[in-house]
Amino acid sequence: MGEVYRASDTRLGRDVAIKILPDARAADPERLARFEREARVLASLNHPNIATIHGVEVSADSSPPAGPPVRALVMELVDGVTLTEHVRAHRGPGLPIADAFDIARQITAALEAAHEKGIVHRDLKPANIMRRSDGLVKVLDFGLAKAFERDVDRTDDRSTITSTQTRAGAILGTTPYMSPEQVRGLPIDARTDIWSFGCVLYEMLTGRMAFDGRTTPDVIAQVLEHDPDWTRLPKETPAGVRRILQRCFEKDPKRRLRDIGEARVEIEQATVLTARPVDGQPGVRLRRPYAAVLLVALLVAAIGVAIALWSRAGRSVTPSAPRSLAVLPFRALDQADEFLGHGVTADVITKVSHIRELTVRPRDRVGGLHDLLLELAPE
Repeated sequence: MGEVYRASDTRLGRDVAIKILPDARAADPERLARFEREARVLASLNHPNIATIHGVEVSADSSPPAGPPVRALVMELVDGVTLTEHVRAHRGPGLPIADAFDIARQITAALEAAHEKGIVHRDLKPANIMRRSDGLVKVLDFGLAKAFERDVDRTDDRSTITSTQTRAGAILGTTPYMSPEQVRGLPIDARTDIWSFGCVLYEMLTGRMAFDGRTTPDVIAQVLEHDPDWTRLPKETPAGVRRILQRCFEKDPKRRLRDIGEARVEIEQATVLTARPVDGQPGVRLRRPYAAVLLVALLVAAIGVAIALWSRAGRSVTPSAPRSLAVLPFRALDQADEFLGHGVTADVITKVSHIRELTVRPRDRVGGLHDLLLELAPE
């Protein structure tokens, strides 16, 4: 779409990014007017994860001989690295899961804000996503692809195909991140961004493109006919995130994930449930709190049923004759999950302590299984 420069705004005293529009595009009055209309729409997007558009400027060339006016887009300067550079800088095959989820969460927030206003990115890829040193993620060039979209005969699918590296002026997408309908030159909507988001998340987790090939036709064949290699995903990838990825990669847009907000919610949950490195060990471990919550619920339900059956059998439980219960510590199968066992024990104790007919013994007063049986024996 043009060349980008770092510049100084002398009026407001700030650094900005200036994108010089290519002459072939800027010289067309109709296309330029369309671009300016789109820029006004994009300027209405006020979101921390979307790079802000400050305005469109036209500057006459004062140096002789006078040339055509220079048209430029003035944007927020994002001082950081592209996601492409961030992934390559990591030594492992992919980013640490906690890092990947944090970035993905911010990308989904940006997409959700734009989609709510009817704006589709159309060219979401790691090169259009920047990460600042403080961890804030910014999505660039939001909706600009639409501003320069060529009015082409939809029967000619080749008009929408670009190479792996987007050429100047060829802005309809970058092949490895394009949805099947986008590759075919069909009308697209927000679901094409959802496909592209799946490509970006997959690449962050694996360090590899979801769809790759030696030539553009090879990549297109992968997009249209094959699924990503799911075995490349880290084994600790949560099942919910795997399902989201699979739904992002549905070839038929009618079967694809319809709302990027669903992905955001799933990733936010995965982010909360992702533990930080333990004892200085690199990487992260994902815990299984869902199983713990289910276990707690089953235990509480079982205790309640036991009390009801006991009462029916004639051994009524009354406040004057309280029964005691001791909860033994749960032992995790993996030593790295030891804190989870303590958490489950504490949660069970908290749950059953609300049952008036029971006296729950503190954990530090339980010496073992023998003590537990003594506590449960009839007085």
